[in-house]
Amino acid sequence: MSNLKISKSGHGLGADVQGVDLSKALEPDVLTAIKQAWAEHLVLRISGGRLSDDQLMAFSQNFGPLDLRPVGKAAQNSVPGNHYVTVISNVVENGRPIGGLGNLDAEWHVDMSYNPLPAVASILHAWSIPAAGGNTYFCNMYAALDGLPPDLRARIEGLHLKHDAGHTSVGGLRRGFEEAANVREAPGAEHPMIRTHPVTGRQCLYLGRRQEAYIVGMELAESEALLDEIWAASTRPEYCWEHVWQPHDTVMWDNRCTLHRRDGFPNDQRRIMRRTQIGGDVVER
Repeated sequence: MSNLKISKSGHGLGADVQGVDLSKALEPDVLTAIKQAWAEHLVLRISGGRLSDDQLMAFSQNFGPLDLRPVGKAAQNSVPGNHYVTVISNVVENGRPIGGLGNLDAEWHVDMSYNPLPAVASILHAWSIPAAGGNTYFCNMYAALDGLPPDLRARIEGLHLKHDAGHTSVGGLRRGFEEAANVREAPGAEHPMIRTHPVTGRQCLYLGRRQEAYIVGMELAESEALLDEIWAASTRPEYCWEHVWQPHDTVMWDNRCTLHRRDGFPNDQRRIMRRTQIGGDVVER
């Protein structure tokens, strides 16, 4: 523990973790400290050397069982035989993308919120980063809920949101899906808009992503108007933190109480990231 140092980001969430080698098994007291810091700060940035896929998986499993990688817009075979590491990249080799999402902006979202048991956490490790762009932003959904005007919070109490399963965070249609005639017919799970975090016991907003979202039981126009109002109130700068990537950064975030998004970047610059995610749990009010 003598080398472990945890420093707040100074923003609405996030902390830096220094003095830990993720390529090796963590001592129990170090792991306990990291888990406590993660519950407090929601997002942790850990600097260090490049991790192999196996090392990234071994570290991730400290926080729960690994979830299968999601289905993207196109087939990706960059990790043969590995169903748990997702490659996020704009690199094309032999005429095929080695990973997903390319170089486009990724809108605010929660990973896998469209599943009945959404991912608990995501862990992203940087192999190669562009000279500019590709930054990742995180937003604190505890603070967003606490900051809602009382009348707006009262309007969403008890409501459920349908989370679209058909599109990626850059708007592309996933393999095996077709465009829905309207958002009420789009495939995806329904979850409470206000959820209780199973570890901290605190309540937070649970919004998923804006595209194709629908508040169950409302007329479409009413749902759209209320969602626009909620999103505008929930992604205020004071709730957010911008992470500027450095080579071999590892960033882990709690999908239950955060949103995240990504800047685009020039497509002639390589960005190669490896991501794991922790298996899902029930979204409870």
